[in-house]
Amino acid sequence: MDRSRGINDYEPGPVPSESRVDRYGFIKQNVSNSSAAEGLGKSREARRVRKWRKMIGVGGSDWKHYVRRKPHVVKRRIRKGIPDCLRGLVWQLISGSRDLLLMNPGVYEQLVIYETSASELDIIRDISRTFPTHVFFQQRHGPGQRSLYNVLKAYSVFDRAVGYVQGMGFLAGLLLLYMSEEDAFWLLVALLKGAVHAPMEGLYQVGLPLVQQYLFQFEHLVSEHLPKLGEHFSREMINPSMYASQWFITVFSYSFPFPLALRIWDVFLFEGVKIVFKVGLALLKYCHDDLINLSFEKLIHALRNFPEDAMNPDILLPMAYSIKVSRSLGESKIEYEKQNRKPKIEA
Repeated sequence: MDRSRGINDYEPGPVPSESRVDRYGFIKQNVSNSSAAEGLGKSREARRVRKWRKMIGVGGSDWKHYVRRKPHVVKRRIRKGIPDCLRGLVWQLISGSRDLLLMNPGVYEQLVIYETSASELDIIRDISRTFPTHVFFQQRHGPGQRSLYNVLKAYSVFDRAVGYVQGMGFLAGLLLLYMSEEDAFWLLVALLKGAVHAPMEGLYQVGLPLVQQYLFQFEHLVSEHLPKLGEHFSREMINPSMYASQWFITVFSYSFPFPLALRIWDVFLFEGVKIVFKVGLALLKYCHDDLINLSFEKLIHALRNFPEDAMNPDILLPMAYSIKVSRSLGESKIEYEKQNRKPKIEA
């Protein structure tokens, strides 16, 4: 494959009409007429935007001061959802990526233009699989696919120990819908290197060590919070690796409804990975009575295809926020490390 073709050639495709695209840019499966509800939603959104603009200041100038002064207000508003028009800026502020960008001028351009990556062909192969129903990524070698390639290639050079793993495309793709290439790259760096919260790079390193730890911890949480369901899973030989790996690797951006994924990401960037565990538990809790009566094959299908009502952010997220996991996560992490400690080699 001609390497330059993955970056520069642009093959235009049919652009769907505006009526067939939802507010986020995805092609609608079903076109419905909900103009009255949308009008009410826009009015409410406008009020929220005014509150948020006042809170963050021009270009985010007041953000750090406000967070220090009123952290509980910030947490409450983020949990209600960041206004979509401000999401990209706020994500950069709460992740620490804006500071990384300012401290590293010209680095992204250097990585994209002058460096080569061993992962380039893998990235090109996977690009069309990332949000294929979104208008930004639909056109082969179009601007969206070019930007996604650039961000993933730059990261694979920046951190050669991690390089590129397929699930990273959904993280980068989600970020590119809300910010520039360079901003998306530095937010990816902030997440994987741990600018604010624990580093995520273990999700993508050889052997996926952090995925293994999180799945171990999640199984403990299921046993603690949903003991009957945990016992049923054990009898049916169901473990979290069969259904929850992508939850952690892509932070719910792979197959979950986009409005729900965005709300989870708002909280994830501010509060850390705990929200992934909480949402996972809330899903199982919501569907508990159905899941507990299913046998192996039907269980696997149900755990990969949750019903539409379970995916409503306004129902699922309050349930998730009410679940306490910090103590259990701490204890199960210690247990996991004990079980996986490598024996010392005697000299």
